[in-house]
Amino acid sequence: MESNFWHERWEKNEIGFHKSEFHPFLQQYWPSLNIPQSSSVFVPLCGKSRDLLWLRNQGLNVIGVELSQRAVEDFFAENDLTAKVTQPGELIRYESPGIRIFCGDFFKLTAADLTGVTGVFDRASLVALPPAMRRDYASHMQHILPPGTKTLLVCFAYPQEQMDGPPFSVEEAEVHALFAPASEVTFLAQFDALDNEPRFKQRGLTRLHEKIFQLRYR
Repeated sequence: MESNFWHERWEKNEIGFHKSEFHPFLQQYWPSLNIPQSSSVFVPLCGKSRDLLWLRNQGLNVIGVELSQRAVEDFFAENDLTAKVTQPGELIRYESPGIRIFCGDFFKLTAADLTGVTGVFDRASLVALPPAMRRDYASHMQHILPPGTKTLLVCFAYPQEQMDGPPFSVEEAEVHALFAPASEVTFLAQFDALDNEPRFKQRGLTRLHEKIFQLRYR
């Protein structure tokens, strides 16, 4: 899966993964992480998600990373935010009060970029990646996140042979295989999501669960 795939999706506005409302699992389960106000939190592969606004409204400093410049610029424009744009390194940095988004390759992000981060919300990152890239993603997260960082992770689980990703199916066993060596993995909840996702029914799915996990990096 090359970067051109995602650039093309954004240019064609083929972004069924984007939600115009705050994610209900974020609102329901984020408080369980006990992230102090004024902390920095990270949203990988954030697109133009309005969840960034919800987190900022909780008194948090939000850091995102997104490949598509179109998505980043749309986020600020659609939410009437003025961004200061700089490029101190390989990534372009868009910044407004309480929100900073790095535009470019996630794998170029460094630990210095995430200094002070205590929480992560991953709703659309891990499931956006095919298996080999998921392993690289998990490894990179372990290298750039400070010890003790807590993550709220939302995954889809479905019979992978019934539908090509993205989003890809990530079962609980894989979450443990990817993250347990470097973090504590806690299963929080599972919900039947098929009736809420008719586009996936149309693609042939007969089962679709959303699973929520908490990770704590050692």
